[in-house]
Amino acid sequence: MSAFNLTGKTCLITGAGTGLARAMALGLAEAGAAVLAADIDEAGLAQTVAMASKAKGRMLAHPLDVRDQAQCEAAVARAIATFGHLDVLVNCAGLGPVYMKRDFIKEPLRFWDADPERWWNMVAVNLRGPFLLARAAAPHMISRKWGRIVNITTSYSTMMRGGNMPYGQTKSGLEAGSASWADDLAGTGVTVNVLIPGGAADTGMIPQEFMPDRSKLVAPVAMVAPISYLSSNASDGVTGKRFVAQFFDPAAPLAAPGCAPAAWPDLAAAASKGLGEGTR
Repeated sequence: MSAFNLTGKTCLITGAGTGLARAMALGLAEAGAAVLAADIDEAGLAQTVAMASKAKGRMLAHPLDVRDQAQCEAAVARAIATFGHLDVLVNCAGLGPVYMKRDFIKEPLRFWDADPERWWNMVAVNLRGPFLLARAAAPHMISRKWGRIVNITTSYSTMMRGGNMPYGQTKSGLEAGSASWADDLAGTGVTVNVLIPGGAADTGMIPQEFMPDRSKLVAPVAMVAPISYLSSNASDGVTGKRFVAQFFDPAAPLAAPGCAPAAWPDLAAAASKGLGEGTR
């Protein structure tokens, strides 16, 4: 059970048909939020909604292809029309390395072997989709002087690792975007933060046949406490941060290593000192 009461809060979460987003959607509903659960996988969505039937909050399924601008705008509009307002947007829909190559764990995919159409499709889902949804939601949140945008990215090492084309690159773009959006929204009451599992998670992005022992993977339920915190009034004023689910402490949510600035500004500062101030 969440330590944060979300009664009266409304959320739109993408990718909710499975994995991390399913766990977060269920956790938000259990904490009392009204949730519009969105995914392109309608069968998975139906299962998620069925699992939430006894939750304190309300959950509705919404089929959504995040690559499509009109569909993203319609999803935000439905959340507002159905619940009266939209408080929280969680961008979790994503395609992982398994989409590019099923056995990527056994034999990593080198960038010159990547299929260009699949490459572009992953960029559209992982990077364009969050932008389209945040773009649609931000004006409404600004008008209400309160809102949350939470983007699910990945670890720094995954962003740079070879054989990971283009998953790491899309997530690094979203990480940088999160810091930029937080800056754009400063003073509006709308915050933007990043949430990651903190390691490979026990989802379909890690095929069962290539990693049958799931004991060392991060359980999706680890995402529930931090997303509940970020969706609550307890996180007022907290923006431009990255939260690591497996190290998150609800009693001390801003403590390291569970929380740090998004997009690693310390690395940028170190680079500036090394190359001279103002060097780009």
